[in-house]
Amino acid sequence: MGDLEKATRKAQEFRQREREILDAALALFLEEGEDRVTVEMIADRVGIGKGTIYKHFETKNEIYLLLMLRYEEDLAGVFQKISDVDNKETLAREYFRFRISDPKRYQLFDRLENKVIKDHALPELVEKLHSIRKANFARLTEIVKARMEEGSLEEVPAIYHICSAWALAHGAAALMESPFYQKLIDDKDDFLDFLIEIGIRMGNKGQRGPR
Repeated sequence: MGDLEKATRKAQEFRQREREILDAALALFLEEGEDRVTVEMIADRVGIGKGTIYKHFETKNEIYLLLMLRYEEDLAGVFQKISDVDNKETLAREYFRFRISDPKRYQLFDRLENKVIKDHALPELVEKLHSIRKANFARLTEIVKARMEEGSLEEVPAIYHICSAWALAHGAAALMESPFYQKLIDDKDDFLDFLIEIGIRMGNKGQRGPR
């Protein structure tokens, strides 16, 4: 095996180990809560030594941010896989399903962002996160404007529709993780579908009545 091939294989193994660490960290954060999870716990889950973690990540904040980046990139992927010629309602449905279908993960990333901002951690990664989010926001804005132009949505500033969608997703995630409300809803999948249908019709033309 040549030196270049060895270096390439080593780099691939390094990236694979990094993915394994991030996957293990995410699973533990969801199971135990991020504040209870230690670097040792992550290392044990992957089956490596604690020191190996630090070869990949300097702090837990770096792990937090890289997981958040993956989340925003996944959302960008939702937008990219649905072409411009498709029904805009389809994209709206996919957006709500992405945000609401895994409420525990949604709430985790909301908490992690607050922690990272409070700690003023890793500004370069924060800037990258915000860059991806801005691109996603721009895509959402395009969709909202297109639906207003076709007469489907109320003609108000696009931010009204986007913030209303965020409020519904945020509230739905909190509700679906509430022990009290979980006891009241027998068919959670059916309720999720009901919420998504509300989401894609929210702000439809004529809902505000004559003005």
